[in-house]
Amino acid sequence: MRVFRRIWTLLAVLALVPAGSPCRAADPVVVFAAASLKNALDDAAASWAKDTGKTTRISYAGSNALAKQIEAGAPADLFVSADQAWMDYAEKSGSLKPGSRVDLLRNALVLIASGPKTPGSDPQIALAPDLGTTLSRILGGGKLAMATIDAVPAGKYGKAALEKLGAWNSVKGQVAQAENVRAALLLVARGEAPLGIVYATDAAADPSVHVIATFPSDSHPPIVYPAALLKDSANPDAAALLTYLRGPAARGYFEHQGFTVVEKPGVSQ
Repeated sequence: MRVFRRIWTLLAVLALVPAGSPCRAADPVVVFAAASLKNALDDAAASWAKDTGKTTRISYAGSNALAKQIEAGAPADLFVSADQAWMDYAEKSGSLKPGSRVDLLRNALVLIASGPKTPGSDPQIALAPDLGTTLSRILGGGKLAMATIDAVPAGKYGKAALEKLGAWNSVKGQVAQAENVRAALLLVARGEAPLGIVYATDAAADPSVHVIATFPSDSHPPIVYPAALLKDSANPDAAALLTYLRGPAARGYFEHQGFTVVEKPGVSQ
């Protein structure tokens, strides 16, 4: 009886082995990513999971909010920003794993209007010197949806483009600022704002809007998405995921959404 009692005691102890045991399933890779990446990155992560059996947990928000959460100690393994400035911020705070930072993707900036593209929808407009007048006319008393102009990358790019094209002063009083670019897209998709400035990839992801102009690439800083591993990450799968995202297997998911993949990713300076 004592032998059996010891066996049952041992089984009970084994049942209470903590989650840190070697037989435990691998932890998901926690990714903090710019909101504009959602469709493409969700698809790429699902493909990676299918190929490897590894999983991810992705938090999407404005790059500014994510960088500040990382600085404050939020547990994450990989950060993908929509601009260099917020990756610089994370690097200066000592949050990045040295040598892991790479340029991953490029994007374009567009002006969108509510409703799907139809023969009767708004025509393409010229980004000419009278752009401010044109935008004011189309807006009427409505709003121009943009991500937060002094923090979120898409908002900063949009303001820079409007300033370069001489239209900012004409429309700044009608700007409706959203917490991230997907929130700005939603304002236009719902018809709450007749126009908005978002990335080309955002416009492609939502059939409820259509593009009426593409901003010249020289009207704003280059739209580059850098990615980096985080210094405090202990997840061995994080580096493998970053390698996957830089490789040919993920390329199609990004290009399908309209991103341009950086041909030869290099360490950002």
